[in-house]
Amino acid sequence: MSVKPHETLLIVDFGSQVTQLIARRVRECGVYCEIHPFTKAGDAIDSLRPKAVILSGSPHSVIEAGPRIDARLFEMNLPVFGICYGEQLMCDLLGGKVEGGHHREFGRAEIEVVKDSPIFKGLDRNETVWMSHGDRVTAIPEGFEVIAVSEGAPYAAIADEARKFYAVQFHPEVVHTVRGTDMIRNFLFEIAGFTGDWSMASFRQEMVAKIKAQVGTGKVICGLSGGVDSSVAAVLIHEAIGEQLTCVFVDTGLLRKNEGEQVVSLFRDHYNIPLVHVQAQEIFLGELRGISDPETKRKTIGKLFIDVFDAEAAKIDGAEFLAQGTLYPDVVESVSPSGGPSAVIKSHHNVGGLPDYMKLKLVEPLRELFKDEVRALGRELGLDAAFVGRHPFPGPGLAIRIPGEVTPEKVKTLQDADAIYLEEIRKAGLYDQIWQAFAVLLPVKTVGVMGDARTYEDVLALRAVTSSDGMTADFYEFPWPVLGRCATRIVNEVRGVNRVVYDVTSKPPGTIEWE
Repeated sequence: MSVKPHETLLIVDFGSQVTQLIARRVRECGVYCEIHPFTKAGDAIDSLRPKAVILSGSPHSVIEAGPRIDARLFEMNLPVFGICYGEQLMCDLLGGKVEGGHHREFGRAEIEVVKDSPIFKGLDRNETVWMSHGDRVTAIPEGFEVIAVSEGAPYAAIADEARKFYAVQFHPEVVHTVRGTDMIRNFLFEIAGFTGDWSMASFRQEMVAKIKAQVGTGKVICGLSGGVDSSVAAVLIHEAIGEQLTCVFVDTGLLRKNEGEQVVSLFRDHYNIPLVHVQAQEIFLGELRGISDPETKRKTIGKLFIDVFDAEAAKIDGAEFLAQGTLYPDVVESVSPSGGPSAVIKSHHNVGGLPDYMKLKLVEPLRELFKDEVRALGRELGLDAAFVGRHPFPGPGLAIRIPGEVTPEKVKTLQDADAIYLEEIRKAGLYDQIWQAFAVLLPVKTVGVMGDARTYEDVLALRAVTSSDGMTADFYEFPWPVLGRCATRIVNEVRGVNRVVYDVTSKPPGTIEWE
């Protein structure tokens, strides 16, 4: 089966912490795109043959030898959209001028559209945007004109309409720019001429064909973690190759309460997919004994997972491929052009390839997708909406929600408390409003009085955040009665906990969850 290639947009990444948001907005518009670091922009143009290019922001400075690309990009007759650093670099390469020093501008700003332009089609004369820059353009190249200004940026938006070059000093990809997605959509359809041929239905069809072509008659083993990503990957691969797939579910003992039984039931009973259930709880909890450092815990779990999985894979005669639920953010962060935080963030078992001693070839059908796209694919495949809508769960499991040493007793306490928390959220009808909610068992004890007895027991923290992208997040503003019911039930029903607190910390870009 031949697969018609999609129209593609290339995003050149200069190290911005929100570059992935550009891709999210583009995909939401029905246009396929890929992010490539500036160091490989030329190769990406040759391989992708993009219909247009977006230049991302960056923490660096154009005037201080920041990252650059070959100016020949602007001779390829491609529409180009420069964002923040992308605007500054475009001006610098094409003969304009950028200055630093006293031009810092961070936060919300109001722009005034001073000239009609297709990039602002359907927008108002005044729009709220998000600025985040230390330098600014002070002279624009020949052929450009100003199309929007702000109090702090006289070249807030510029355009060379003849060559279809557009640039803005602000960030249209973030939610704080109120009509930012409309600007990106205008660039895609009004300027670059995309038709919007990217959908989950087409992705499903194409990926099934790709899996068949890659695997042929070979056997695939899929590592199930119990989460949405690996489950969706398994169902998609099973659709492609049927009985050639065997799933291996390594039960680490660090899952949510009763989650192991749910995974086994889903795959064996509902989908009839061959499944090996490895009861490895004692092995994992034994290896974690005495370990308190969160990064050491992550690496211990990751290595042990691979070792246990490899032992099971060796029992499956003729297995040639390993399927993983690696997502696009994992792929992008692993090649961060500015050496970002991914080396620390992505230290679990499904990022960075396989150890040399494992001879299996990787099958990663979700590596082009963001989390919300995986959920859409799951619905497309017929997975239950309640399952694909589950809150994200970390690869290392509950171990990173138990600061300090992990013990079987602590795991049970956290599982019981977390189950009550999620149950109350669902009963209140709030689950789908929240991106992620979970409990954390703190390494802190407090004195309390329960009934007529004095207690000295653990403190439990509850966390819930809202997010549109999984990269930035803000705490969820719970109705107090719901939090009150959660706390009361946990203290009454979970032995060993005598106090519950709620975490109201926001999550800026580039950070990971509570540890």
